[in-house]
Amino acid sequence: MNKQIVVTASLLGLLAVITGAFGAHGLKASLSAQQLEVWHTAVQYQFYHVFALLFLSTFARGKNRLIVSSYYLFTFGIVFFSGSLYLLACRDLLGWNWLSLMGPITPIGGLLFIIGWLTLALAAIRNK
Repeated sequence: MNKQIVVTASLLGLLAVITGAFGAHGLKASLSAQQLEVWHTAVQYQFYHVFALLFLSTFARGKNRLIVSSYYLFTFGIVFFSGSLYLLACRDLLGWNWLSLMGPITPIGGLLFIIGWLTLALAAIRNK
């Protein structure tokens, strides 16, 4: 599991750098200040949880259900939370007004983050 976590964190970290640079340079002229702030929040939370995944990789010595759960919760939290914010920030630019329907996806991603941190805490408490 350790290798899988590191590979996932590396790829999501790579995407965070790319999306951060793209937002700062490529989208600056195309998005409003508020939309850029939404984009920045998505990048920020993606990075936070990439670091959480990297920490998990050092903590995951054996097959621990709670660590595996945290891994999936953080990964899908990034996809739902940051992914939905990226799309919502670019909704006007893409001309996809129907993307406003994705608004409820963002809190689901946030909930996955919260549960991921809880399962990480439980894994630490139960660690012998």
